Amino acid sequence: MEEKKKSPLKSFLTILISLAFAAFFLWYATKGLDFKVIQKSLSKANYWWVAFAGVFGLLAYWFRAVRWNLLLEPMGHKISSSNALWSISFGYLMNLTIPRSGEVARATALYGVEKVPVSKSVGTIILERVIDLVCMMGFLLLTVIFKFDTIISFYDYVTAKKETTTEKQVPSGFEEFLMKIGIQDFAFFYMTVKIFVAILLVAVVVYLITFKKAQLINFAKGIWEGIASISKLEKKGQFIFYTLAIWISYYFAAYLVCFALPETSDFTFADGFFIIVVGTLGMIVPASGGIGAFNLAMKYGFMTLFLAMGKNGDAGGELGITYSFISLPLQLFLMLIMGGISVIMLARERSRVVESSHI
Repeated sequence: MEEKKKSPLKSFLTILISLAFAAFFLWYATKGLDFKVIQKSLSKANYWWVAFAGVFGLLAYWFRAVRWNLLLEPMGHKISSSNALWSISFGYLMNLTIPRSGEVARATALYGVEKVPVSKSVGTIILERVIDLVCMMGFLLLTVIFKFDTIISFYDYVTAKKETTTEKQVPSGFEEFLMKIGIQDFAFFYMTVKIFVAILLVAVVVYLITFKKAQLINFAKGIWEGIASISKLEKKGQFIFYTLAIWISYYFAAYLVCFALPETSDFTFADGFFIIVVGTLGMIVPASGGIGAFNLAMKYGFMTLFLAMGKNGDAGGELGITYSFISLPLQLFLMLIMGGISVIMLARERSRVVESSHI
């Protein structure tokens, strides 16, 4: 399989934009907060609970590796669960550099040690994303059922806050930046951006259809084969079990961190549903490693929970930032450790494959 070299400029710009997103969201999330209060909360945290949460984070890696094997089996590829684990870990590591690059990196890494065609493994990865979306919707449904009052409380808070402001709209931080560089008509600016994005998308589609039609068809066939593989699964029960195990592990990896902080140690299981939904939405933003976006999501998420409990929303926001300063580094730590080990293990396995092919 030939590896296409990515444009260094394109990779650089992607990383730069990702870091810019991270910096902006982190600044916005921490703007106006009392860091002494956050530092005090961090010093009181019980990090044994954080370590316990990390165990579930690692379990999610392993369950996802075993489930990936189940998806590839119907396509005639029985792979080593350890190779699947290290390929997944390598993909997560790549996501820290270039957002959304992990899927292709993961498939490429697996090809290097198991010779599974990239198009086929990407098809299964896309299927995983669809299944993950379904699971995420399940948690969202649980949140709506058990925490509907929390959502309403935040809506009432935002509505009341708007009513207390003057009729003149207050520019956001981004709009203040636009004003500094001479842009005053925000409506025209936003409309121009939308039109530019639409034209860019159309141009990309036309280019792909005109110049990359054959490659797209072949790639789509491989993806379809991967998606269709779920109907051929002989171990559907195991597939469902590992899917549930992955998301239960995600849940406890997020929820158990709450017990590390005295102020959130009384959070309920239902609060955990809300936290994992808000956190996942924060991680969707293409910021490097979820930095900034996750922090901001947790700030507003905890603010919402505190308002529903009749507590001070600003205090909840500060605790949300504190929580994010524990939970996000835990996730990044696991990614770096598992990713670093994966580089060594995959290199060793590729060498073994090359040596065996020459015998």
